Amino acid sequence: MGILDIEVWGKDGKKHEERLGTCKVDIAALPLKQANCLELPLESCLGALLLLITLRPCVGVSVSDLCVCPLADPMERKQISERYCLRNSLKDMKDVGILQVKVLKAVDLLAADFSGKSDPFCLLELGNDRLQTHTIYKNLNPEWNKVFTFPIKDIHDILEVTVFDEDGDKPPDFLGKVAIPLLSIRDGELNCYVLKNKDLEQAFKGVIYLEMDLIYNPVKASIRTFTPREKRFVEDSRKLSKKILSRDIDRVRRLSVAIWNTIQFLKSCFQWESTLRSTIAFVVFLVTVWNFELYMIPLALLLLFFYNFIRPMKGKASITQDSQESTDMEEEEDDEDDKESEKRGLIERIYMVQDIVSTVQNILEEIASFGERIKNTFNWTVPFLSVLACLVLAMATIILYVIPLRYIILIWGINKFTKKLRNPYSIDNNELLDFLSRVPSDVQKVQYSELKLCSSHSPLRKKRTTLGPH
Repeated sequence: MGILDIEVWGKDGKKHEERLGTCKVDIAALPLKQANCLELPLESCLGALLLLITLRPCVGVSVSDLCVCPLADPMERKQISERYCLRNSLKDMKDVGILQVKVLKAVDLLAADFSGKSDPFCLLELGNDRLQTHTIYKNLNPEWNKVFTFPIKDIHDILEVTVFDEDGDKPPDFLGKVAIPLLSIRDGELNCYVLKNKDLEQAFKGVIYLEMDLIYNPVKASIRTFTPREKRFVEDSRKLSKKILSRDIDRVRRLSVAIWNTIQFLKSCFQWESTLRSTIAFVVFLVTVWNFELYMIPLALLLLFFYNFIRPMKGKASITQDSQESTDMEEEEDDEDDKESEKRGLIERIYMVQDIVSTVQNILEEIASFGERIKNTFNWTVPFLSVLACLVLAMATIILYVIPLRYIILIWGINKFTKKLRNPYSIDNNELLDFLSRVPSDVQKVQYSELKLCSSHSPLRKKRTTLGPH
């Protein structure tokens, strides 16, 4: 509850950074649980910073030993379950649930030191919450036996567990990582996870033993799904990669082929290439248009969900991975005074081209992910989201059948026009895009999939299991 120091920085290209100005906020003078809109002038330059600050007590976060496990106490577990029961669904909407993680041990880790040993510690990240274990020195089979408790703000968050090797004053060395969707957690079970590489696409050396318990309110979790997802404060910047660019182009190409095949199928119906198919399509067109009502649109989408639910789950093989070829676009700078200006201009052009290609890569990633998320919604990749979509479509069908369209548009317009008046600090959002942001893309399905541990405990011969809660 002291002074919050804020710095504003400007970034020019890849290397040059400059501090533009600073300002301070007295946290102790702000009221709790209330949105405070502040406009702070920057001290060392022109301009001001507009901030919206809300102070909330940090509850639910804890680190303890196994002997003091919070959910092991029946009375405490009952109180927590009572807090997230259905009758409390409309209280404190941002408190969705609680997650307890027991980090027990890791086995057969990579030796990062010259002595053939490592100094491993474990970092747990859930959204913007980060907790870590203590370091166990000179050990490839560490036993931490710690219990971590996290408050859940979004049931679609991913628990990331990363094992590092402590390396003194230097940055820690990477020893392996796993990403676990909260909805895939099996309560109270001891799970052995094969560690993956940094990209979460291939097996790394070693396994980690975790035991997790998840308690949440499904109503709060469902409502939270249609609000903007919280951005990560600490996020690795994506590097330009030939492998990723090639993969994204292939993902967009597959979506384009699917759309093209659909268009060609419709054209073939118009061209009477198959008499039977065109006749059936013509009859369906006449009957549908003659009897069409607006409520049939969500009803048709609902039938598509039902069709994919009862259809045999074939064709869900894991995505083939491209070769591990990558291109490093970073250039070395030469500091000779006589050619410094020429080389600086060349480097700036290289960075400009790299930024353009990186932007194209990110756009392709967004396009491919958007299409794959729509597909995975209908494919029941995450049953919670598919069931939620079915409930929304069922409600939309009933509403459109019962209530005239003009009243629905009137209610929607009144809500949009008065939203800013009712809540001046509200952030405009698109509920459909917020929902789709929770659905994993095909690449994320691979990253979140659990690798099966072979009996030989060799991490080089692991098979992927299909994604989804058990």
